[in-house]
Amino acid sequence: MDCSNLKILHIDSNHPLLWEQLLQAGFQNEADFTSSKKEIEAKIASYHGIVIRSRFKIDASFLDKATNLQFIARVGAGLESIDCDYATAKGIHLIAAPEGNANAVGEHTLGMLLSLFNKLNKANSEVKLGQWIREGNRGHELEGKTIGIIGYGTMGKSFAKKLRGFDVTTFCYDILPHVGDANATQVSLATLQEQADVVSLHTPWTPETDKMINSDFINSFKKPFWFINTARGNSVVTEDVVEALKGGKIVGAGLDVLEYEKLSFETLFEGEKPKAFDYLLQADNVLLTPHIAGWTFESHQKLAQTIVDKICAIYAK
Repeated sequence: MDCSNLKILHIDSNHPLLWEQLLQAGFQNEADFTSSKKEIEAKIASYHGIVIRSRFKIDASFLDKATNLQFIARVGAGLESIDCDYATAKGIHLIAAPEGNANAVGEHTLGMLLSLFNKLNKANSEVKLGQWIREGNRGHELEGKTIGIIGYGTMGKSFAKKLRGFDVTTFCYDILPHVGDANATQVSLATLQEQADVVSLHTPWTPETDKMINSDFINSFKKPFWFINTARGNSVVTEDVVEALKGGKIVGAGLDVLEYEKLSFETLFEGEKPKAFDYLLQADNVLLTPHIAGWTFESHQKLAQTIVDKICAIYAK
């Protein structure tokens, strides 16, 4: 594999092995973590590959200027920050790494669920304030519950695997047929909504999933349920989730992602807090984390390794 004439522009920092192994494979690496999108566009024609996390959107205008681009590698699970159809039409390889952080997401989702069921965060906060409240922190057991997983790709499968041994019934719903396996039985959305005690979202953010979790969707469930979202914040209408929490339709929520996140996922909104978000901050039955479900020390390395392997596979003879 002679890649000595191929230049890769890294526009986000990643695990050093990614840079080192691409260098060893013969690629020319260059980094630019500070220039604006417009400044990157002015020089992108000189590069054959881009490695990005979520710094900015790679749209049609950007791609038109990337006249020599052969691949875009996103060090993450999804490709929603890229105009995939336009890139594919130009013959550009699109690379993502859901395999790299799937285990981390599965573990985080399970951790959120167990914490909500057993009121661990609430109890911990009260004890640290000198309050010893036992009855108010009586929890629930997972055993015997029905877990509904919406989106049964790499992430959903990882969570289902983690549920083995808890004596739960695990259902999955997906737009693709025949994705169920030994860890989850594929069912219709109607069946999932009729039986689920827990709903965990593992879908990508697409036009079909945008604002999918809204009041109509929530009220279609027969029973009150716990809701976990470690997928994408824009798939959820936060105000509708808050109303469901107030009314008891959602018993508790674990949210690792929020619709208020900026595209980079590094920051939230600027200015006054939305009322719905303020409610989430105060609610005892809501657990919030800052988009870290797939953000472990181990996944940092796995993501990088997955990207290296996929880039090298394109050019392997």
